[in-house]
Amino acid sequence: MPQRRDILRLGLAAAAVCLALPARAKQAPAPQPGGFVSRKLNAPVPGGVAVLALGDAATAPEVTYRDRRVLVVREDGRQWIAVVGIPLAVKPGQQEIAVRDGAGTRQLPFTVRAKEYVAQHITLKNPRQVNPDPDDMKRIEREMAEQSAANRAYRAGVTPSNLLLDRPVSGGRLSSPFGLRRFFNGEERNPHSGLDFAVPAGTPIKAPAAGVVSLVGDYFFNGKTVFLDHGQGFVSMFCHMSAIDVKVGDTVARGGVVGKVGATGRATGPHLHWNVSLNDARVDPAIFIGAFKP
Repeated sequence: MPQRRDILRLGLAAAAVCLALPARAKQAPAPQPGGFVSRKLNAPVPGGVAVLALGDAATAPEVTYRDRRVLVVREDGRQWIAVVGIPLAVKPGQQEIAVRDGAGTRQLPFTVRAKEYVAQHITLKNPRQVNPDPDDMKRIEREMAEQSAANRAYRAGVTPSNLLLDRPVSGGRLSSPFGLRRFFNGEERNPHSGLDFAVPAGTPIKAPAAGVVSLVGDYFFNGKTVFLDHGQGFVSMFCHMSAIDVKVGDTVARGGVVGKVGATGRATGPHLHWNVSLNDARVDPAIFIGAFKP
């Protein structure tokens, strides 16, 4: 069983044979991602995304990172790319993905750059929302397991309709950006894993891209919540809702209403908390917001 502290803080080798080559012969360069989606999404920082080119094989390679399957799509109808979610807890430096294709398995490195996130201090009137009692903790453990399974889900063979996402609510302001180091009543807790939009209660929440509803629930911290699976480990979560208008198994088109904004769970007022998971890593949803421009 997870420790209370962990729950609340929610971290070839081979001989070379030299051959005589013509003086002009050069080694073919490694493929590089170069399409619009790659240029927009590639932000290799903790809580960001790394886009890596995989070549133009006839079939998609299978890619893993930190024991999780990775989203693979064909960019611009040409080469395959891996779209890798980087957890907030990853330290700057070299990381690598494992790529398996017809030629076998190889390691493909990439570099994570440093990024600093600012602190946010929040005061809550209900002390149980900062330090839950033993009965609350039992509930939280059950809910964490349920939500973790939804974030880990990987629907193979399903290609997201579009990697660029729409803003799920209209109007309002961004009240809390991604990655804030959060302190509740002076006590440090898990970093902010999504975007908060301050909008009036009852505002419709719309699907940022097409997906299948994989989980709904009413949770201790998140309140009324919907998980929308876009495919291949690309998952949106919407929290603190006042009403849920979908059920598990529903297919939702881009722009379809999944529910309404509220202040359920641990919330100081009406707002939408939206987070995005990619290969079970919570990443900045702002990276994905935008319209396609070739």
